[in-house]
Amino acid sequence: MDKLERIYLWIATVMLGIFMMAIIYSTLVLSIRIPSDKGKIIVKPGESLVQSVFQTPPFDHPGLYKRGEKEYELVIVGQAWAFNPADIEIPLNSTVRIKATSLDLQHGFYIASTPVNIMLIPGEITVFEYKFKKAGSYRIICNEYCGMLHHAMTGTITVK
Repeated sequence: MDKLERIYLWIATVMLGIFMMAIIYSTLVLSIRIPSDKGKIIVKPGESLVQSVFQTPPFDHPGLYKRGEKEYELVIVGQAWAFNPADIEIPLNSTVRIKATSLDLQHGFYIASTPVNIMLIPGEITVFEYKFKKAGSYRIICNEYCGMLHHAMTGTITVK
């Protein structure tokens, strides 16, 4: 093997190791996840995606629901420049299972100052769980450009 080939192999091996460490770090420490395939909303023939979303439980009634002691389920629907619901109140030290989807475009659902950063894909159900340990007001931001009024697509989570 040529000396130059050995150098290239070492560089490639080191770069591959760095890449693998970055993936492990982002998964374990930063909790960055790709959208899970926990389900899809089935569009029946003759229906639009909007009709199907609003006829599919739990998205037929978006909101916050108590599921146990300090356990809640937040059902949220993203649509052109709004979250439904936009203002949410959550008790302190509660674990919230977020179930979200989008009606029209790809949107982001980022809760500032938390690791909650999920992608809302039309017709796909995204699930994420987070425990709110600090009281305060958390801003919800769409971080996927979705059109002219993208900057207005915000909401608030108040933890008391």
